[in-house]
Amino acid sequence: MTTRVINVAIVEDARDIRESLQTLIDNNPAFRCTGTYEHAEAAIADIPGNIPDVVLMDINLPGKSGVEAVRQLKEMLPDTRFLMCTVFNDDESIFQSLRAGAGGYILKSSSTRKISEAITELYDGGAPMSATIAKQVIDSFHHLTKKTIPQHAEITPRELEILQLLSKGLLCKEVASHLDLSLQTIRNHCANIYSKLQVNSKLEAT
Repeated sequence: MTTRVINVAIVEDARDIRESLQTLIDNNPAFRCTGTYEHAEAAIADIPGNIPDVVLMDINLPGKSGVEAVRQLKEMLPDTRFLMCTVFNDDESIFQSLRAGAGGYILKSSSTRKISEAITELYDGGAPMSATIAKQVIDSFHHLTKKTIPQHAEITPRELEILQLLSKGLLCKEVASHLDLSLQTIRNHCANIYSKLQVNSKLEAT
């Protein structure tokens, strides 16, 4: 369980949304806003000097995209986690973000509670996704499983059950409660999945 304050940076070009996200961060005692940025270039120049724990990143930014910003910042700050917060829910945007190094993907239309929970889960080692995003990722996973995953890398029924619950938008802690397992057990199952598939994160595994 998170006990320390989570430092959060915001990269968003729309002023009203940027200010709304900053208010969300400022009003939560578990968070601290380290900076807000209107475009990728400013974020790339300043964020490495602040080293936030989590960065809320828009995709459609003027100049460099949020995907490119994540790619560059992840190389400089490998321990910082990136949560894409965007209106885009198409497969290409999702997977480009994940390949760039994002650890989670949530829609701007999500409630403030869901966004706050996503920040906390990402910081705690989870891989938060909006329910609609999770469903697309899981559907893609099933499609690829049938075509490309070698027999020795097939996931177990329990691992598939966990992925199906995540596809409904449940957080790791909610999956643990639903299956009457510990949070660490759920994380271990997720780790086993991407270890089998030789990838670096839960979202890359899907």
